Amino acid sequence: MDSSDALIARFLALHPKTIDLSLGRIERLLARLNHPERRLPPVIHVAGTNGKGSTIAFMRAILESAGLAVHVYTSPHLVRFHERIRLGRVGGGRFVEEARLAEALRRCEAANADEPITIFEITTAAAFVLFAEVPADVLLLEVGLGGRLDATNVIADPAAAVVTAVGRDHVDYLGDTIEAIAAEKAGIFKRGRPAVIAPQDYPAADQVLRERAEAIRASPIIVGGQEFSVHEERGRLVYQDEDGLLDLPRPKLAGRHQLVNAGTAIAALRAAGFGDFEPAIVEAGLVRAEWPGRLQRLARGRLPGLAPAGSEIWLDGGHNPDGGRVLAAAMGDLEERSAAPLVLVVGMLGTKDASAFLRNFTGLAREVIAVPIQGQIAARPAEDVAALAREAGLSSATQPSVEAALASLNGYVWERPPRILICGSLYLAGEVLAANGTPPE
Repeated sequence: MDSSDALIARFLALHPKTIDLSLGRIERLLARLNHPERRLPPVIHVAGTNGKGSTIAFMRAILESAGLAVHVYTSPHLVRFHERIRLGRVGGGRFVEEARLAEALRRCEAANADEPITIFEITTAAAFVLFAEVPADVLLLEVGLGGRLDATNVIADPAAAVVTAVGRDHVDYLGDTIEAIAAEKAGIFKRGRPAVIAPQDYPAADQVLRERAEAIRASPIIVGGQEFSVHEERGRLVYQDEDGLLDLPRPKLAGRHQLVNAGTAIAALRAAGFGDFEPAIVEAGLVRAEWPGRLQRLARGRLPGLAPAGSEIWLDGGHNPDGGRVLAAAMGDLEERSAAPLVLVVGMLGTKDASAFLRNFTGLAREVIAVPIQGQIAARPAEDVAALAREAGLSSATQPSVEAALASLNGYVWERPPRILICGSLYLAGEVLAANGTPPE
């Protein structure tokens, strides 16, 4: 029997484009599979440029703290494809097992009968097959790209549709303006179903999202900053909506942006009919939520021992300009609490705006060490990343790997151990977690 890796490799030949946004092909396949997308538990559908995964992580942690079984679909994976499909069970879900995944993929391959279909479409169909056949209380469903024409947007009647922060990314597919990108994200809103709009960084995005939700007659429309608000007060997270106020601990996930994601998660759960939890359950979820590769502190594993003694090592897959802005703000907050020289270890794809990403760290980072991303044809050469860092006013160097970059820091003289941020790509984050021996669980 073929493994899931062998099946996925075979699927790559079924369509010439890795990305080709359309619903026709997956609708055809789902019909042949007897419509598993119509036999799912209640679905909370999540789109957005940044914050989708963290918002889902908070929702999952809160729901599981309440004793519910939670299916989760996210992308991309960091180390193994199986991370994309978490099958719910009481006491905590688990990544799909190899035998079950391979069997679902084989069924989809047989039903598709060698017709054109993208890798994301056929694997999404396999996920729906699994989610339909394994009982659970809720499915947290992340959009792959955009929203309107994303393969996940075959869900006709979600319990709620959520759009997190909208920014510039994937402009080749979604448009080169904030308005165009927001319109694509808003395509997941459905008539008569709740639409939850996270606090937005761009007023234009907020306006488009609200207008599209109103035009399709989503109901209710719940807008961050209006129907709900979230802020920090004396080191606590304060959430407020028409049902009252919650005084909660700061989330386990680092960075001020996680306050917004946590608040959006609470609003989404309430909109979807999962809002009757005791405050203690919400608290438990916030302090146990994990989302690998997003401001993740690497305190154990193989890599910390390569860096200068006492160093902090942080890992984040952020790769677009707004992701860089959020990361820089988080590093600035850490600097205020505990001063340390900041070193960036950066690898990026050629499809990303590396200049705009790096400019966020001008005046904040002491040094940028550019590294290649192994096994990625679209990776930007480390020399190019280093040159762009210099253009942004940052001192830069190159190393052949993350391991070499960390080891090279032992040759510097530090007034105090450095704070090291490995960033620029989710592919790099996956490479780091694999090398560190700490893959997602």
